[in-house]
Amino acid sequence: MRKLATKLKESLHKNPPPSGVVSEPPLSPKISDSTLYQYRKQRGVNFGSWFVLERWITDQPYRFAKAPGQSDLDIACGANARETLEHHWDNWIVESDWDWVSARGINAVRIPIGYYHLCGVDSSVLRGTAFEDLDSVFSGAWFRIQKAIETAGRYGLGVLIGTLDLHAAPGKQNKDAHSGTSDPPTFFSDRYSRDHTTRVLCTLVKSLKDHAASQTPPLTNLIGIELLNEPAPSSDSALQSWYTSTIKALRNIDPNIPLYIGECWRTDQYADFVERSVSSSPLVLDHHLYRCFTDADNSTPVTEHTRSFTDPSAHTPQMFARVSEKLGRAGGGIVIGEWSGGLNPGSLTGKQGEQGDYVRAQLALYEKHCAGWFFWTYKKQWVGDTGWSMRDSVGGGVFPDRVGLQRRGDIIKDEDERHRKRDEEKEQALGEFLEE
Repeated sequence: MRKLATKLKESLHKNPPPSGVVSEPPLSPKISDSTLYQYRKQRGVNFGSWFVLERWITDQPYRFAKAPGQSDLDIACGANARETLEHHWDNWIVESDWDWVSARGINAVRIPIGYYHLCGVDSSVLRGTAFEDLDSVFSGAWFRIQKAIETAGRYGLGVLIGTLDLHAAPGKQNKDAHSGTSDPPTFFSDRYSRDHTTRVLCTLVKSLKDHAASQTPPLTNLIGIELLNEPAPSSDSALQSWYTSTIKALRNIDPNIPLYIGECWRTDQYADFVERSVSSSPLVLDHHLYRCFTDADNSTPVTEHTRSFTDPSAHTPQMFARVSEKLGRAGGGIVIGEWSGGLNPGSLTGKQGEQGDYVRAQLALYEKHCAGWFFWTYKKQWVGDTGWSMRDSVGGGVFPDRVGLQRRGDIIKDEDERHRKRDEEKEQALGEFLEE
């Protein structure tokens, strides 16, 4: 974000040529691939329901699930669980999906995972949890997560995990089934769950760091770790206290990886928290924005929803401008980790192009004030949902066919040629970044 831009611009101009001397244009400063992945504008999509499953996105993995059949735990306790899950993991996202995403100009993916998906690298993550004794069901997930990061790297895509995104924490951090179980949440009332989640995140960061270093060349495309998805704390002080201790523990393992934190839709308060926090690398607020889940949203016409993004004096643009400025001073940023074109039918009039206007208004706002965005979600089992499926949204002309920088040509298979082409595109991206 701002601190990096300032540093790069200073390095370009700290040794200007003497007056009257004609010089070649300055070369771009040396900057690592990992820094570019982490600090560039993230234009991304969520690979929803790949590892943490949601039945409204795909219900095929639930056909043998135990009642009530709404969560990963319900599937794991049903018949044929391992076979069902591994078949889904291997077929929900395949090579052609990575190619499609990359061809749209998307440069990052957010991959929601649960703590139980780490048992293949450390079975102790299941100890004392609802998933204890289910390591045989989930042990194959970690290898596939590693492979996903490697494949993303081949396509020049950054990966946010945890975004990776820790969508499901021990004890469950909110009441939703996408937090792993169909049980009530106990994360904020159970000290063991909070402490164990910190241990799980430490395992995640160490394992990702070790895996990246083990590759030739080392992987550089991990853009961040998200500590918790949509936490619903008993109080802000309880969550912020946990954030503070967990950030400290993770920084002892990797002082450089950006950490993403959910802000409970209290963006100003958590921007203040980031400003007060001490961190060796960026803290990024993850804000989720939807306009279809409340009675007020559902009774508001799409034109008013759109205006709430395009009018500079409206609440949301004002909030983003204020928070972005504050976080920029602190060396952090705000990312829209989830958003969509989904609206309640009561908001739509049937006028041609109204949903596309709504999507483009959001994109313009996020491009202006945010460090990045991730559309929810990449696809659904059932075709035709232009509000929630990026594949269908692009096909229906609602979401732009391309965003950001455009990739030229096909994926290059030759390793040397691919690295040469990557370096050319890195210089182009850096040049555009410095001009902002």
